[in-house]
Amino acid sequence: MIDEVKWGFIGCGEATEKKSGPAFTEASHSEVVAIMSRNLAKASAYAQNHGIKKWYNDPQILIDDPDVNAVYIATPPSTHATYAIMALKAGKPVYVEKPLASNYEDCCRVNRIVEKTGIPCFVAYYRRYLPYFQRVKQLINSGSIGRVMNVQIRFAVPPSDLDHSRKDQPWRVQANIAGGGYFYDLAPHQIDLIQEMFGPIIEATGYTSNRGGYYQPEDTLSACFQFNGGLPGSGSWCFVAHESAREDSIEITGDKGKLKFSVFTYEPIILQNSQGRQEFNEANPRHVQLPLIQSIVDHLRGENVCNCDSISATPVNWVMDRILGKT
Repeated sequence: MIDEVKWGFIGCGEATEKKSGPAFTEASHSEVVAIMSRNLAKASAYAQNHGIKKWYNDPQILIDDPDVNAVYIATPPSTHATYAIMALKAGKPVYVEKPLASNYEDCCRVNRIVEKTGIPCFVAYYRRYLPYFQRVKQLINSGSIGRVMNVQIRFAVPPSDLDHSRKDQPWRVQANIAGGGYFYDLAPHQIDLIQEMFGPIIEATGYTSNRGGYYQPEDTLSACFQFNGGLPGSGSWCFVAHESAREDSIEITGDKGKLKFSVFTYEPIILQNSQGRQEFNEANPRHVQLPLIQSIVDHLRGENVCNCDSISATPVNWVMDRILGKT
């Protein structure tokens, strides 16, 4: 057990500034004591801006720092497995950004080290812990739509300004770094949520295409999948849609109604059944990763069990790799 969790950050990009970084400080019994970036000047600036005492440009030095007793990995997916295994072998718990790795095989590599060392590895599927999705789950479990018959994911956005650049494209559309295109960056949250609600997906297949031609990986996908209990589902993703087609929704169809909610925009949850149409608004915390980070800290202190770990995260990569035809 750890009394006070003292984090070392590997990576200090946008995610640490907005979604996660402040939550590590707000969580009780949690402190950030070191930061690492390959660019030492960037690490130094980040540390000084956030009152962090130490900064490095070598991940092994950060992991070996005796003041660091837990490691947060906030780098692109291609390095997640390597850094996670380095920290686990050093006996230090890990919290890694999603997805756990850039492919299913690397997820399995991490899990083998977790099993061998007994050191936990957690993954940033923080939406499981947000009030918005807790309400969705409560509505489903209460029987408000009866027996669930079908699950459908729909997501469409226009290309970003960066997508038009041929010289300076974001890492999220470089498959060797991200694991795929935007699908591999955004779909993990959607797939993790529906597996959290309905159990593991055991069959998945997909059709992919590059319709816009802005970058090499897929930009448009359709998929079908089936959960362990026989529940079927489908999904469509388009990252080169017209603005008029913009959509972010998951629709759950039951034999007594249907439920519709968003994953990224937190639109009002819509329930329709024999009692009519109802909307539910749930406010999330200012720093969305705080509930999960607090749960991880409490786990490391021996006060609870956090199940948002590498074992539960790995099926997400299996499903995505099946949809992309990687396995």
